Formats: sequence, C-alpha cells, structure tokens
Amino acid sequence: MWFLILALILGFITLVWSADKFLSGAASTANHLNVSKMLIGLTVVSVGTSAPEILVAIAASVKGTPLLAVGNAIGSNIANIGLVLGITAIIAPLPFSQTVLKAELPWLLGATLLALILLFDLELSALDGVLLLSGLGLILWRLVMNQQNAVPDLSQSIQEELHELQQMTRGQAVFWLIAGLLVLLISANVLVWAASQIALALGVSDLIIGLTIVAVGTSLPELTATVGSAIKGHSDIAIGNIVGSNILNILAVLAIPGLIGPTIIDGAAFWRDCGMMLALTLLLSLFAYAVGSRPVITRFEGVVMLLAWGGYNMLLFNQAAA
Repeated sequence: MWFLILALILGFITLVWSADKFLSGAASTANHLNVSKMLIGLTVVSVGTSAPEILVAIAASVKGTPLLAVGNAIGSNIANIGLVLGITAIIAPLPFSQTVLKAELPWLLGATLLALILLFDLELSALDGVLLLSGLGLILWRLVMNQQNAVPDLSQSIQEELHELQQMTRGQAVFWLIAGLLVLLISANVLVWAASQIALALGVSDLIIGLTIVAVGTSLPELTATVGSAIKGHSDIAIGNIVGSNILNILAVLAIPGLIGPTIIDGAAFWRDCGMMLALTLLLSLFAYAVGSRPVITRFEGVVMLLAWGGYNMLLFNQAAA
C-alpha cells in the first residue's frame, strides 16, 4: 500500500510540473508562430490549465476505469468551490468581478444544468460527449468573437497566467511542448494506475477515489494559484479562475469518458454527487446575486462552503466504509 501511495504522490507532483512546462511550451510556441496573445490566452492558456484533469480522464477511460474520470470531473468542481474558494475566502473576502457576474457564472450554471440533463438517464454516451464539447466550442467561439468587449475584464486572470509563463526561445518552446506532453501522459497513467490499485485494495469504487483523492489532487494547482492571488491582493480574479476551471471540467473533462466508451452511472451516486455539484454551484450563485449590494464571498460564507465540502466527504467515507 505504501508503494501505491508513493506512486500516487509522485504522479500528482510530476503531473502538475509537466502541465506547467507543457503550458509554457505551448504558449511560447504559439507566440513564436505570431498567434495573438488574446487567442493564446483564450485557447492555449484557458484549456491548458485543465491539462492534468484532461490527461487523467483520457488515461482512466483508456484503462477501463471511466468512473474514475467521471468522479474526477465532478469531484474537482465540488472541491474547487467548497475547498478552494472556501479556504481562500477565509484568508481574504472574494469579490465578484462584473465579467464573472454577467458572463462566466451564467455559463457555469448552464454547463452544470446541461451535464445534469445528459446524465439523468444514468449513462454518459458518445453523443453526450459531443454535446458537452460543442458547448465548450460555443463558449470559446463567443469569447473570440467578443474579444474587443471581453478582453479588459475577462482576461484579467488569463493575462496574469500569460505574464507568469516562462519566456522561451523557439527551440526551448518546442522541446518543452513535446517533453511536457510526454511526461503528462506518463504521470497521468501512473496516477490512474495507483488510484485504481488503491481503490481495489480498500474495496471501494473507482468513482469514490475519483471524487476524493484524485479530485483533491488535481485541484491543488487551483488552490495554490487562488490562495496566491488572494495573498498578493488579486482576490478579485480568484473566483474567475475557479469558475473557468469548473466550466472546463464539465465541458471538456466530463466529455472524455463518453467519447471513448459508454459509461454507466449508479443512480444513488448521480443524486449524491451531481446533486452536491449543483448545490455548491447554486450556493456560489446565491452569494453572487442575492446577498448584499456588493457581491462578495465573506469569511463566514467561506466557512460555510468549506464545511459543506467536509460534510460531503465524510458522507462519502462513511458510505465507502459501510
């Protein structure tokens, strides 16, 4: 068991490291090809930050454990709101930007409802995967079409990502693009193998492992980035980071298991896990639209979100132990 835990930890570490190198290499390569920074930000950076979840979903689905991928997508959304935003709001109250209020949060609500509708028959099919990816394509198309109006606010967090990316020569960029992708693939496969073996050893389902260990592990970069933004006084972009990540988890990561092969979902798990994802998304919307004249997640509300996430995980562990 200790070897599996060590492999899991090493998988997470190399996954995060290689994702950062891959993102830097991809962005620098696009820059050397004279792709506009706006387009790099809206596509390479936006989608690239979800590379760990996407690669884990591909590896899990190919290895015959698609429920781990489904659990990772849903569990990451639950962890991003309950754990990441909860902890960050306790450190510093989080205001909602106008772009999040007017565009990004409605997109997240729409994506969440779309996922619930598609999963209501308890099957994630290839058609469901295509519909989810189509939703992502529609959002990216709208962002590009509305770039003149969207860039000043929408890309505030993306501009920070671009600013922090390592500057590279053309050769370095191509090297890290390829090397980062290869290490991403290897580390994702190691992580999925270790997680599946731990699930087997503990006698729990791949879904539970995806919802807990893997979801928290792949959400650690968001936690680090969001807490870092709050500490540096950029708390206004923290919510945008999480909302964007959750949209991609639904429309990109959740689509992968369906595209690779039909995935059957247990009815009780659907109501428990998708219900919790919807509940936390609605709670976030309540804080945004219905509380006070200045939309902000207060420290008390951060505690509420963190307790909700903790209670949900206690429920999972209790049910797994029963």
